[in-house]
Amino acid sequence: MTTLTLAKALNAGLRRALADDDKVVLMGEDIGTLGGVFRVTDGLKAEFGPKRVVDTPLSEAGIVGTAVGLAYRGFRPVVEIQFDGFIYPGFDQIVAQVAKLHYRSRGNVRMPITIRVPFGGGIGAAEHHSESPEAYFAHTAGLRVVACSNPADAYVMIRQAIASDDPVLFFEPKRRYHVKGEVDETASLADARPMGVATTIAAGNDVTLVTYGALVQTARDAAIAAAEDGVSIEVIDLRSLAPVDYATVEASVRRTGRMVITHEAGQQGGVGAELAAAITERCFEFLEAAPVRVTGHDIPYPPAKLERHHLPDLDRILDGVDRVLGRPNSMSGVEA
Repeated sequence: MTTLTLAKALNAGLRRALADDDKVVLMGEDIGTLGGVFRVTDGLKAEFGPKRVVDTPLSEAGIVGTAVGLAYRGFRPVVEIQFDGFIYPGFDQIVAQVAKLHYRSRGNVRMPITIRVPFGGGIGAAEHHSESPEAYFAHTAGLRVVACSNPADAYVMIRQAIASDDPVLFFEPKRRYHVKGEVDETASLADARPMGVATTIAAGNDVTLVTYGALVQTARDAAIAAAEDGVSIEVIDLRSLAPVDYATVEASVRRTGRMVITHEAGQQGGVGAELAAAITERCFEFLEAAPVRVTGHDIPYPPAKLERHHLPDLDRILDGVDRVLGRPNSMSGVEA
């Protein structure tokens, strides 16, 4: 086992993928000589050359469009979107081409494209640099959407995404890039947990707390804090947002009878809304209370000095737990 930051784990996973398959090509703005703004691709151009690690023009539509052409020719392009809010110029290419070509060609064309997206807030940046656009893509048939939360998952999941014949939106929680954890760099993909399967981070009996990305650590902290108050929380890291591993979530909710969902993205039309509806349909007779969502507010991303009021934190998540338990608290009546 090696101790790596999440960013270094992604770097190691990309290096392994490049070494294992000469059809893997990395593309993005400043990913080569600079190594990316978050240094996730640091050193890869020097090791594999400028034809495998390609510095592109500042054009997300052009980057994704080129990846489509490469996929047609049998390559496995890995595209970096420098910041989450920069993905929108490439939106048409992703939802109208990348997601549709396999279906449109009656299965004759595959799009093994991985689109890496640093996402979420918490780094003191502004609008276009701290967004959570995952629901747009989870809504689009033909795309896999996943989010890693720790170095071990980052290392394995990026390799799984690149090896997949399906296009994958790979969301990376940028405020967790420097979090360290143990990584097994000898891990075989054949033995690894599939990227579409959720992970139970902490076992519990009273409430199921579901999240992904940067908030997995916050949810774990909430479970520890709640335990001191006699509340047992089961924490589930979804890992995959499309498709969702409903079996894992259902099994937990059928035991606990209560669910809280938390994510940084706004509440309206978010991943949490779909999850709440689906679990209500599937587990209605087991629910002791309606599912509760604890999310970012439905506003454009605020200035850096105000982002702590926007992002779900320990107190807001614990308030959601209190509400689903029907317990009075100091934040009663406050929109989460």
